Amino acid sequence: MEKIGWGIIGYGVIGPHHAKAVTAAPGAELIAVCDVDPKREHLLRKHGYKAPFYTNHKEMLRKEPRIQAVSICTPSGIHYQGAVDAARAGRHVLSEKPLDISLDHMNRMIDTCAASNVKLGCVFQRRTEQNSIMARKVIQRKMLGKLVLADSVQKSYRSPAYYRSAGWRGTWKLDGGGALMNQGVHGIDLLLWLMGDVDSVFSYSDHLVRDIEVEDTSVSVLRFKNGAIGNIIGTTSVVPGQGCQTMIHGEKGSLIMGRGPIECWTSRLVKGTHEKREVDLNKMFLVKNSANKTDAVATDNKALSSDGHTIQVQDMCTAIRRNRDPMVPGIEARRSVELILAIYRSWKTKREVSLPLSTSRKRS
Repeated sequence: MEKIGWGIIGYGVIGPHHAKAVTAAPGAELIAVCDVDPKREHLLRKHGYKAPFYTNHKEMLRKEPRIQAVSICTPSGIHYQGAVDAARAGRHVLSEKPLDISLDHMNRMIDTCAASNVKLGCVFQRRTEQNSIMARKVIQRKMLGKLVLADSVQKSYRSPAYYRSAGWRGTWKLDGGGALMNQGVHGIDLLLWLMGDVDSVFSYSDHLVRDIEVEDTSVSVLRFKNGAIGNIIGTTSVVPGQGCQTMIHGEKGSLIMGRGPIECWTSRLVKGTHEKREVDLNKMFLVKNSANKTDAVATDNKALSSDGHTIQVQDMCTAIRRNRDPMVPGIEARRSVELILAIYRSWKTKREVSLPLSTSRKRS
């Protein structure tokens, strides 16, 4: 079967991961790469790629008709620019997280892709992990009973040098936020994927350690639409980084992810008391080994594995061929950013904020 031709817009820190993923995906072929910095061509060649290099994405799209899909790897606040231009040129779009940093930008991406009849997906590689997939099945099968408490704890370390490494990092204009919008959005997406939508949020956030405009530390209390409550802790100011933990508790059991193999317990009523029963999810779902790799990216942003990206690139190829939605459609990726924006509004107003923030859109 002919491979899906792929282009990359932006070849900074995350762009090389997409190039590696496209090369590794059986259904994709890297056709061309674009970055506004001409020096990035040297980096592309250093990585061993012979694909043509452009400094203008519109020129790349015009001159490379074999490109059928693009990865958007530019700074978060301008994701919409490349996505909208690609969609208007008839190309499918896989955006890095977050989808963008404003509701208006995301709406433009979603609407333009829909009007152009192209796919719009977003990279949230935690959804590709076996632990995450098993956790979702546990909840869908109601093994935990009524959900009562859900926590996402994401404690990372980012040095002052990290924020100085690019002028857009740690800014409202292009990063859109700090520990939540850049790093924490992965865990927030996972939490929403497992628990469903949030009804309201109250947050304490601030930049306590780093000399940046945005937050390096945040604690938020949530009330989900299903009645459960929970919290989100996100930071880039702890030493060393601790990675991401997700904990879901229901009336009949609990599950914990992020500290090795997934842990799950359920209980049954025995003579008026509850007997705890540990569940072997690997055996239940016929998974050989669901232990996640060490979350080195909690301390080093360059230690990211490309495995999840490869899965999502291949999924987009399949979505294009079969005319179905990609793994994380744009309308669904919008949810995590909307929640983060609500957290920021609560931080600034010192008030509880209800969701949605704007006219609700139909979600997958």
